Amino acid sequence: MSAPTDDALPHRFHDKVALVTGAASGIGRATAARLVAEGASVWCADINAAGVTETAAALAADGGDVRASRVDVTDPADCAAVVAQVVDEFGGLDVLANIAGIGGMAHFAEETPERFLRMFQVNALGPFNLSQAALPHLLERKGNILNLASTAGLIGQSYVAAYVASKHALVGLTRAMAIELGRKGIRINAVCPGGVNTAIMNDFVPPEGASMSLVSRSFLVREMQEPESVAAMIAYVCSDEAYYVNGAILSIDGGTTAG
Repeated sequence: MSAPTDDALPHRFHDKVALVTGAASGIGRATAARLVAEGASVWCADINAAGVTETAAALAADGGDVRASRVDVTDPADCAAVVAQVVDEFGGLDVLANIAGIGGMAHFAEETPERFLRMFQVNALGPFNLSQAALPHLLERKGNILNLASTAGLIGQSYVAAYVASKHALVGLTRAMAIELGRKGIRINAVCPGGVNTAIMNDFVPPEGASMSLVSRSFLVREMQEPESVAAMIAYVCSDEAYYVNGAILSIDGGTTAG
């Protein structure tokens, strides 16, 4: 993969530094590519060391100022360490894009406490850990935080109780932080995609005996969007053009959550 090369792209991230989690694949990789294409220095982080190294190498080959490291977002020490690395090597931090996440489907009666907690650890605690670590640096440069939530953070969906609960938690975290920190010159927003053509969709296989009519309620249209579609919205929200966007929960779902 490589960064978009369209000369018509805006150059909104010149002299900006971004930390993007989940950058080994999917929306995280597409976001890293988009921010590099718009001039950012980008640190790619993911628990998948091989995948995130591949992302960084591809973007660097195209001339991007990119670094990569393996990071476990559920580990506060790991999160503090990667933020320190970013600031040390790039000189500061302007954008934190919390995109790493996991999913899965199960009948509610068969969901396990262990997997329920794991969803929260990655999808909600991870952004919390990184946001706390990054906050002093983002405040210094009047930066912003982007949390990747989901339509599952806005509406109920069948057979994904743990995922829905974790994404609702992330939406709540986004709103609470935005209110508390907004007057300090930092913005915190969430983007909520619907169906996206990425590898994580392999985790959303309906369990045996699932009602497909209930599953289909999660999608207004059958077609899925590409990760670059979501990355484009993320790039806008994280840019200075969106200076008045704070505490926003922005759906990009083909109309699924419209009513």
